[in-house]
Amino acid sequence: MNKAYLLTGGNLGNRQHNLQQAKDYIEELCGTIVQYSAVYKTKAWGITDQPDFYNQAMELDTQLHPECLMRSLLQIEEKMGRERIFKFGPRIIDIDILLFNNDIIHTPVLTVPHPYLPQRRFALMPLNEIAGNIIHPLLHKSINIILKECNDKLDVYKISE
Repeated sequence: MNKAYLLTGGNLGNRQHNLQQAKDYIEELCGTIVQYSAVYKTKAWGITDQPDFYNQAMELDTQLHPECLMRSLLQIEEKMGRERIFKFGPRIIDIDILLFNNDIIHTPVLTVPHPYLPQRRFALMPLNEIAGNIIHPLLHKSINIILKECNDKLDVYKISE
């Protein structure tokens, strides 16, 4: 069994519903969600002139290997109507693999740990809620410590339990 930590997010449509629908598809197609964070709201990162994002982290037990999991997550995004018009643009849903076991992966399809995780408070805060003591395999620091050291100044608000 593999353990993956995922981040779902989106800023178009009914954001709360989209996160729930993504969670349902992940359970149906990818494995068992062991736990998930509250939903967090934040301003857009990168291209800021767009609606606020809702984000949620989850711990997934899966039989899938990393690239197979990534392909399944991309299929879920497509099924939900995700259109990749431009990088950092608005989207119905985005599903990222933040961590996968203690693996370090660099392929054309996937980089794990997620390369921007240490710089993104909107990913670190929900991940810290469910996995604060997990050690980042490249930085050799806990998620809790990485969050404390994060220079990202965007406000991130918990909006649901």
